Amino acid sequence: MKRQLTFILLAVFCLCFLGALPFYFSGFIPNFTDAFFESVSGFTTTGATVISDIETLPDWLLFWRAATQWLGGIGILSLFMFSPVFFTSGFKLFRIEAVGSDREELSPHLPQFAFSILLIYVSLTALQFLLFLIFGVDWFNALTLSFSVVSTGGFNTGNNGITGFNSSAVEWICVFFMFLAGINISLIWQLFRKKISNVIYNSEVKTYTVIVLFTVIVITIAVLPGSPSFGYALRQAFFNVVSFVSTTGFLSADYSTWPYSVQGVLFLLLFTGGCSFSAAGGVKIIRYVLLSEQAWNEMVRIVYPHGIFDVKLDGRSGYKKAVHSTVGFIFLYFLIVFLGALLVSSGGTDIFNSFITALVCQGNIGLGSHIPFHEYPAYVKLGLCLVMITGRLELWMVLVLFTGDFRRR
Repeated sequence: MKRQLTFILLAVFCLCFLGALPFYFSGFIPNFTDAFFESVSGFTTTGATVISDIETLPDWLLFWRAATQWLGGIGILSLFMFSPVFFTSGFKLFRIEAVGSDREELSPHLPQFAFSILLIYVSLTALQFLLFLIFGVDWFNALTLSFSVVSTGGFNTGNNGITGFNSSAVEWICVFFMFLAGINISLIWQLFRKKISNVIYNSEVKTYTVIVLFTVIVITIAVLPGSPSFGYALRQAFFNVVSFVSTTGFLSADYSTWPYSVQGVLFLLLFTGGCSFSAAGGVKIIRYVLLSEQAWNEMVRIVYPHGIFDVKLDGRSGYKKAVHSTVGFIFLYFLIVFLGALLVSSGGTDIFNSFITALVCQGNIGLGSHIPFHEYPAYVKLGLCLVMITGRLELWMVLVLFTGDFRRR
């Protein structure tokens, strides 16, 4: 276990180091700290960047930049599937990640399952690419944009981002695939196996969908008075909500001009994240589902103090230990966010923007492209690299290496 975890972490750092070399030797990012930051941001699908003028980069470097996201997205899914860490008694993560699917069937069919997941990831990328081509996007931008969407990375190839395409069709395609990218990919596998009920009745997918639809309705109503049409308001609401929830981080409008209530809703979405076992970052919806079940049990316990209550998901019981793990995870998650905020503020940034920066990096949220990372001191960038990696590897894999008990084993 100790060797496996150490190897995985070293492999991630080595991959990020090698990924930084094209940026550094190209001369467009002459500072290696900045090149390493850009590489870490790509492989962790965070979408943060130190490049102030993206359009000055050559196409080959923009392609590599987008490819790091795509490789990072498929890499974290492969880690969930193949790493023994996630199947051991000390790390129940895979069991939690696979909630709603037939977990008992996954282990004996792991090779088939793994191949199917990788095939789905590649197929989603290819389908997006073809749709973008059909609706007038040139092949280069169609490919790089597909890499960004399916990995929920958020890197752009132009300074204007998604608005540079000036196409409602492109935005709706992005909405559809960002939504899919935020869903547990093992459930998409279940769809291909014609087990539709596993998806329809999955607690996490239902919660994920309800969050998206509810916030879209609220934001559409709020921005409609200042919009040219209902369709425009609906599209802007859908695009930005799905982008925030899936942690992709694309923006199709200047939300700073929207009502403060809408900005508040979008801010709350930063604390959610996509579904478990997806390329999305954040806390993950499944953890909030578990905590809400436990919160309900505690309220019912007041009425029935001698009752025995279990945490159930999708009609299955036995998730009590998962609640304990979730509480620990969320505590550590926000502890790192607060420590990251202090780190950023030490470089001269106000505390609110420092908190947003740390939250974006810890949750691997693509909004990092709208934060001036190039202005931060080198030690802040390196610290945020560790925060991004910690967020991408689900905390436990990184933090456990620093515990005395683990080192003595």
